[in-house]
Amino acid sequence: MTRLQFVTKNALRNKRRTLLTMGSIGFSLLLLTLMITIWRNFYDTEPSEAAAQRLIVRHKVSLAFYLPAYYRQKIRAIPGVRHVVNSSWFGGKYKDDRPENFFAQFATDPAEFFDVYTDFKIPPDQLQAWQKDRAGAVVDAELAQKHGWKIGDKLNITGVIFPLNLELTIRGMYTAPQPTQAVYFNNVYLDEGYPDVKGHAGFFAVLVNSPSDVSRVASAVDDEFRNVERPTKSESEHAFQLGFLAMLGNVKAFILSICAAVVFAILLVSANTMAMSVRERVREVAVLKTLGFTRQSILALFVSEAVTIAFTGGVLGVLAAVGLISAVSKSPSLGFFGNFHVTAASIIISLVIAALVGLGSAFVPSYHASRMNIVEGLRHVG
Repeated sequence: MTRLQFVTKNALRNKRRTLLTMGSIGFSLLLLTLMITIWRNFYDTEPSEAAAQRLIVRHKVSLAFYLPAYYRQKIRAIPGVRHVVNSSWFGGKYKDDRPENFFAQFATDPAEFFDVYTDFKIPPDQLQAWQKDRAGAVVDAELAQKHGWKIGDKLNITGVIFPLNLELTIRGMYTAPQPTQAVYFNNVYLDEGYPDVKGHAGFFAVLVNSPSDVSRVASAVDDEFRNVERPTKSESEHAFQLGFLAMLGNVKAFILSICAAVVFAILLVSANTMAMSVRERVREVAVLKTLGFTRQSILALFVSEAVTIAFTGGVLGVLAAVGLISAVSKSPSLGFFGNFHVTAASIIISLVIAALVGLGSAFVPSYHASRMNIVEGLRHVG
């Protein structure tokens, strides 16, 4: 019998316990892989080339405060700035409050919006139709597919933040590198329907000449409006998006705490399994020593058994996570997760953690077993 066969046979000597252990480790690795995937998609994803050239200018205190619309021309005059477009969050309700009917709505300037968002693609005739219609709107193509919208359809959105109900006509559908789940309409519609916001903007999206100009232009914009009534905070588009995430709380600490709890749970499960296995095999260890097995070989056999069980459970958990995230990303009601995918790095990290947990949980009981006296082992009853 080879060592591999020996390890495999002993790992399956108590099939029920082994399968339950693998299932527990697999479920824990499923959660761990989900958390790692969320972390990497939120914090480690590099922006696209076009997104790296954009920065967002908002009120220094909060997004809840508007900026004067004339800031747009002053920003445009700063060296390195190519295009500037104003945007305002509308925050209305489509049909009802169910999550599947939620999507973002922004009032913006159709004349320059796609000059700033150069990575958003729309047919020229649809863009022209939107620019000519004050009550027109353009929608994310995937969002349109989800709701079954077509060009020319009416889109009614009930105002929640503003005392204004939108009655829009879909004039175009755009595609973005990643689904935005957003609708954009002419800011003139909002200005005329609610004059209190006329002459103001929620924030400005700025396209600069190159990614290297982003930090310089951001500093120049903030210096321009430093000593005014409404100062600005300028940051890259990626940093701005993470700022939205920060409104939910300390997401980093939350994810890390879950990962730590998952790893600790795996360790407890695996350690308990190995401790039980070693206690049941005291006489077997003594027999192995009698047959000439060294301490090192016995330690290696027991540790290999634990690593095999933990790693197999990890593989099952990772496969389940890949399938789950793939299914969620294709679900029309969960568009927020549409950009998520499990990377090779995430899979490797999860599997390495599974193997290390197997190693860590088995080392102590296996070490004590390998040092056991042969006579005491043969006399053991249990």
